[in-house]
Amino acid sequence: MPAGADTRALYERVADDLRAAIVRGELKPGDNVPAEQELAANHQVSRQTVRQALQQLTNEGLLSSGRGRGRVVRSQTRLRWQLSSFESTARHNADGDAWNNDVRTQGHEPRQEVTVGIDTPSPKVAQRLGVDEDDLVVVRRRVRYVDDTPFQLSDSYFPMDIAQGTVLMKPGDIAVPGGILSSLGHPQVKTLDEIQVRMPTKDETTRLGLPAGTPIAEHTRTGYDADGRPVRVMVSVLPGDRHVMVYELDAT
Repeated sequence: MPAGADTRALYERVADDLRAAIVRGELKPGDNVPAEQELAANHQVSRQTVRQALQQLTNEGLLSSGRGRGRVVRSQTRLRWQLSSFESTARHNADGDAWNNDVRTQGHEPRQEVTVGIDTPSPKVAQRLGVDEDDLVVVRRRVRYVDDTPFQLSDSYFPMDIAQGTVLMKPGDIAVPGGILSSLGHPQVKTLDEIQVRMPTKDETTRLGLPAGTPIAEHTRTGYDADGRPVRVMVSVLPGDRHVMVYELDAT
């Protein structure tokens, strides 16, 4: 092989050229990638080689999976979620408002759809909420949108004796000065966060409109009142291509 010869596979050369065009901004988020036939002619390769290159970039999260409009450049813009200050009393801990404020601060428009129900908790939620698995709890199920794109699924679970007959049973986004739980005599004075990364379920993929191969982070926050009782468990599903989870901690 001559010195300096290109040892990359043909599909890697095509993928590298397209990747560079995305990085340079020649192909912008939302742009259609040129058709397979056009790419094959421009690079003097087969359409199968082009398909391999496009699949490589799809696996890297740079392109959509190719349904409908064909391959489209995916947006790499992510929402920064300030979890260390989210719901803190120093800001505003009314249910939902802290998230709305974060989104608007970053130049986007938030929207939330909230439904309320009574259900039995999963074993995970029951354990964190300190109830039996066959106990009933109140759950507020929330879909959070950014610029009309579904960005999060967030379900909050409350013990029945705290939530029943209160504003927590009302559907829609509710804001109470100082926070709903505080107004009910159970202010959250401590929270415990747990984060795991996994692949989404079929239902999560559909509801969030996730491209193939997109992982999610599952964020679980358990809130405790002054007596150490768990008063809420919030489980949020965050697409990995749409979020940066930010914590600012006191090193002392």
